[in-house]
Amino acid sequence: MDFGLKDKAALVLASGSGIGKGVAKEFAREGAKVMLFGRTEKSLQETQAEIGNATRNRPLYCVGDLTNPADIERAAEEARREFGSIYALVNNSGGPPAGSFIELDDEAWMHAFSLTLLSYVRSIRVVLPMMEKAGGGRIVNNTSSSIKSAIDGLLLSNVFRLGVTGLSKTLARELARKNILVNVVGAGRIATDRADYLDSLKAKKLGLTKQEVRRQAEQLIPMGRLGSVEEIARLVVFLCSEANTYITGQSILVDGALVGSY
Repeated sequence: MDFGLKDKAALVLASGSGIGKGVAKEFAREGAKVMLFGRTEKSLQETQAEIGNATRNRPLYCVGDLTNPADIERAAEEARREFGSIYALVNNSGGPPAGSFIELDDEAWMHAFSLTLLSYVRSIRVVLPMMEKAGGGRIVNNTSSSIKSAIDGLLLSNVFRLGVTGLSKTLARELARKNILVNVVGAGRIATDRADYLDSLKAKKLGLTKQEVRRQAEQLIPMGRLGSVEEIARLVVFLCSEANTYITGQSILVDGALVGSY
């Protein structure tokens, strides 16, 4: 299938590692012009080199903080200057801290809001004029399987990821006639550093080893294993491609059938 992404520009946020990095690599494989964005220049440089070596399509990068609106604007402007416009925006962020309600103060709530919801609002606001001028575009907002089933101990993620789904559904309806498609991808248990971190926290709390916690998690997944970054990246890139012409306003989980809700 021809995804029609050759020479189209994609801005992928939080792409120095993990899911964002995998998505950026998949775009590069399809011949897209990719702008990476993340907080650490060293990680971005390593990702740039890795993707370039693997795909012969070297991305560019912009260093910045998702909670800083000026950094988001600068990333979009650099992509516009280098590529002419932005066809695809992939909103992505690290997860907010784990914790129960009683453990989380106002500072934690405000930071999680800024990181996992407001940053998405800001980036969309910046790229929309480019997409409208170009006659269309694609937006994918990466979230979590918690949009379908709350995850114990991840209160902040449970709350703000749902905000992203409300934002995305509304925007999909508002922008449909402009050929701008907006979808949500919810990651289940994906083999990333974030998954390792959460396993370590749970292991410490339960007095188990991290390996024991991982085995327990895998037993709950009908497919019997964690997903890979590549598996979620392929879906994101399809949704952002010209092969997708009618899927918008949807929330799709990549979770190996872990979540039982409809």
